[in-house]
Amino acid sequence: MWCRGIRGATTVDENTREAILAATEELLQRMIEVNEIKGEDIAAMIFTTTPDLDAEFPAVAARELGFREVALLCGHEMNVPGSLSMCLRILVLFNTEKRPHELVHVYLKGAKALRRDLENR
Repeated sequence: MWCRGIRGATTVDENTREAILAATEELLQRMIEVNEIKGEDIAAMIFTTTPDLDAEFPAVAARELGFREVALLCGHEMNVPGSLSMCLRILVLFNTEKRPHELVHVYLKGAKALRRDLENR
């Protein structure tokens, strides 16, 4: 087994607790579903938001989904001029037998523009 990482990103409609938690839940559930990840195989999750999203910690959504024993960390992305705003990103590190080419990275809503190379996967 190897520890592998999958990435995901989405945009959030507004800077509210409810919107951040809903977007996090949607993205995280999709990442876990399409990669067939079992909760006990997850080593850690890292959540970042652009500086314009600060109404709640995205990790709260993971806790509410039952990830109580997983190491979680939140932070802000670099504030690069011209970068995508209202963006939430997740990195899930998990143990798996899958090879890198078998992993599915998930980009939703406006964040699809970040990885156009994955659109045809």
